[in-house]
Parts: sequence; structure tokens; C-alpha cells
Amino acid sequence: MLFTKMHGLGNNYIIFNLLESSLREQDLTNLAIAVSDVNFGIGSDGMILICPSSVADFRMRIFNEDGSEGKNCGNGLRCVAKYLVDHLYAESNTFSIETLGGIVHVTVSTGHKNVVEFITVDMGEPKLLKGMIPMKGEPFSSTINETFTIAGTPYDLTCVSMGNPHAIYFVENVHEVPLEIIGPSIEHSELFPERVNVGIVTVKNNEEIDYRVWERGSGITMACGTGACAAVVAATLNGKLAKNRPITVHLPGGDLEIRWDENNHIWKKGTAEYICHGEIDVKASLARNII
Repeated sequence: MLFTKMHGLGNNYIIFNLLESSLREQDLTNLAIAVSDVNFGIGSDGMILICPSSVADFRMRIFNEDGSEGKNCGNGLRCVAKYLVDHLYAESNTFSIETLGGIVHVTVSTGHKNVVEFITVDMGEPKLLKGMIPMKGEPFSSTINETFTIAGTPYDLTCVSMGNPHAIYFVENVHEVPLEIIGPSIEHSELFPERVNVGIVTVKNNEEIDYRVWERGSGITMACGTGACAAVVAATLNGKLAKNRPITVHLPGGDLEIRWDENNHIWKKGTAEYICHGEIDVKASLARNII
């Protein structure tokens, strides 16, 4: 089966186009694990399927490195948007994509030979209520700089859902924090029944933040688009940033521009790039990864 490998700021995925082909539903978990394997597969942070949709122009399904299905992926959305325009599936430069976390609207900017350069995504409204994230506690209350003791360590967390859940933790320097320890500890806390993405943030000034992420099901990644959105929301809620202003989020893989507008929508602007195109033996890959 043909595949395309793409990345958004180093957050990379194996993409299968199911607009013109198909995969068996019962194989998807194992296939995601197989293609993500750097030794026996292709190597990636997960797998993305581009599918038809009955409620939007297209549908995106995202599977993490461990085979679990995610609700949304900001970097993946940009990759999908670029793929759809560059391969002439999208009839215009503005269209909608269905995800498990809801429908999002994208606008692409093209350059030489109409190749996509930047993708701007309307990520919708952030969800702040505990019941919508989800996390334990009063379902109609929010978590803004609330202290939780996890595995014996106190953390002041602000929790946001951008179609998938994020716990944001502010630190003095994101590069000096052992995210490989903090990440899995918070991700698997009983506070979060569906687990959670863990982001650490340093606010540099009123226009820039540093951000690193531990993604549930994948571990430390180079970037996370929904997490960058959640980080800006959390910083704004804590009075560290102003609303309706473009914020540059510095991630290990590069920069994103995030804006939380006066209508409560989050806008994310960034790039996406091709790594390679190829062909994979699905049957052989599945034979090595039956779980």
C-alpha cells in the first residue's frame, strides 16, 4: 500500500490515503504500531488516515505510536491540509476536516506552482470544564493553576481540551525539567480517566513562550499543535499573556503562531513538509505486530 510520511515541526506521521483505497478496521491498531516502529517499520510518532466524511469535506483519523486512537492533532491537521491541496483533492484553499474532537476549518496559503506554504487552522473553542477534558472532580468546574499531588510531587496544573486533553505546567526553564519523568507520571494519573498530554511552558515575554510536550501514547515529541494552543490558553488564563494577540510558540521542532481571538476561537498558523513517499507491505507488517 502507498504511504506518505510528513512532519509538522518534526512531529511526524505515516499517512494513508483512504479516499482511494481501504484498510480493515480491525487492523488499524496493529498497523499503527507496526508503521511507527523505527526498527521494523517506517518510524513515526503515529499514523494518520485521510478518509471521506459525511459531515465535512474530509475526515482525519489519528493513531498514536502505541496504537491508541487520538481525538485531534494540530500538526497532523496541517500535514493533511497540505496533502489534500497539493494532491488536488481539495477544490479550494479553504475547507473542513472532521476529527474525533470535532470539525475544524483550514485555510492554506500557496506559493510557487501553487505548492502549500502555510496552513492556518481554526481549532475552535477551548474546553475548560473538568467534565469536558475529562478529569476527575466537579464536572462543571475548571482547573486553573490548581495544585495536585501526583506520585508524591505537587504540580500546579491548568487543564484545557483542544479536542484532546492537555495538562499545562509552568516552569522557569522548559529545557531543565525532566519531562521524561514528569510526563508519564501525570499522563497516567487517576485524575485523567482517558490519560492526558502533558505540556511544560516558560513564558518569555508577552509575545513568546517556550513549550515542550509529553504526548499520551507517544512520549516526548518535537511538537504538538493542539498542545501549543492549550499552552497559550493556559498562559492567558493565568494572566501571563493577553488575548487576541499572535503568540509565537517555540517548540523543539520549530515555531507556531497561535492567537486566541475575541470570539473565543483559537487560530494556529504553521508549516508542514513531506519527508518521503513509498510503499509498505501491510500484511507483512501486521504479521510482526499482532497484539
